[in-house]
Amino acid sequence: MKILMVASEATPFAKTGGLADVLGSLPAALVRLGDDVGVVMPKYRVAETGGAERVWVAMPLWVGSHAYLVDIYRLIHRGVKYFFVDCPPLYDRAEIYGDYPDDHIRFALLSQAALGISRHIFRPAVLHTHDWQAGLLAPYLRTTFASDPTFFGLRTLLTIHNLGYQGNYPAAAFADLGLDPGLFNPSGLEFWNRVSYLKAGIVWSDAINTVSPTYAREIQTPEYGFGMDDLLRVHSKKLSGILNGVDYEEWNPETGPYQTAHYSARDLSGKLASKKALLVEMGLPLNTSRPLIGIVSRFADQKGFELLEGFAAWLADHDVAIVALGSGQKKYEDMFRELAALQPDKCAVRIGYDDAISHRIEAGADMFLMPSQYEPCGLSQIYSLRYGTVPIVRATGGLDDTVDESTGFKFVEYTPEALQGAIEQALDAFEKPGAWIARMRRGMAKDFSWDTSAAAYQRLMRSL
Repeated sequence: MKILMVASEATPFAKTGGLADVLGSLPAALVRLGDDVGVVMPKYRVAETGGAERVWVAMPLWVGSHAYLVDIYRLIHRGVKYFFVDCPPLYDRAEIYGDYPDDHIRFALLSQAALGISRHIFRPAVLHTHDWQAGLLAPYLRTTFASDPTFFGLRTLLTIHNLGYQGNYPAAAFADLGLDPGLFNPSGLEFWNRVSYLKAGIVWSDAINTVSPTYAREIQTPEYGFGMDDLLRVHSKKLSGILNGVDYEEWNPETGPYQTAHYSARDLSGKLASKKALLVEMGLPLNTSRPLIGIVSRFADQKGFELLEGFAAWLADHDVAIVALGSGQKKYEDMFRELAALQPDKCAVRIGYDDAISHRIEAGADMFLMPSQYEPCGLSQIYSLRYGTVPIVRATGGLDDTVDESTGFKFVEYTPEALQGAIEQALDAFEKPGAWIARMRRGMAKDFSWDTSAAAYQRLMRSL
């Protein structure tokens, strides 16, 4: 089967988050299962596209009255054909997402470019769109190009990676898109008198999925629906959840990069060496008998770090250390800095993102903390399981689907007390080395590889 995916980022070319990891791994897993897969994404200034060949010159594309001549570049990576849309007026900028005033045009053009590639270069059976940035493709296909025989029989799948990001723009932006004015209504693209790209994808796609079964259920409730729960209940018959996979070639304690020492479930000696090295690197006392909690995350409201407000007093009363790596909202960056300043022998923080340090935290920590308010899938807890770093998570979304009582610790209520209770449970369990090692090994034996997830995607797309 020929599949063309459309997304705003993919590793190793351009990345700001987990979406890029999916687009760097899922396509290759589908290729291993025998599919012919392409991926369309913008050729940003910051994109690492060295070696790509230009396969189409000056493809004419329109977003409403806005006309562009676009070059298309192709690079084959891990058997996947990555197509880069080269439109300097829209993509040659300092940031991938800069909250630019013409963002609605930038990502409308991405959908138009994917249809152009489908017409001229790579004719798929399924167009697999990802998140709001590709949300307009389905309505363009089903309305603007509805009578075009080139696209007859083409099916569409939308994957929602995070419902909190919807691509909502002022109503005036609709005039720029070149769509039938009659589509701007509550059953179409209108969302509280704004244009919603994600809603467009939900309404017009043939199927919708999210990145975990639990999240697929949660987003149909007011608590997690971000105002779209009614809409998703209306379209529930075409909504499902497929858990994300992880790349065990990169995230593997036996062979992975950046580690001080490698180890396996059979021989865990390298885990202790990794912990020693991490404590030294982060400037904490070399006390390996004290449990070490790792955090690698965006510092954002979604990630639940507001539950750590006032955590310094709790930390002072407990024999535990914390290492944290991340960046994001200033209030959380400041909170972690303050925590490290108040408890310098127990807490170390690095502001920013460093792939090497993130691997070393997974390898060296005893526990990994993810207290998310909501989490569509989450990848770090899956990495942690493979590294024998016992996860402590809130029972939501993919965290609930991947961590059970035999491999980690979960809390339900979104309160500081519930979080602290789960951590204390983990600390008590850490005092029983035999049972703790058995828990580590159960987690390390779990298989959340992309091959399993890709097979589920393949079945879904073939059903279309």
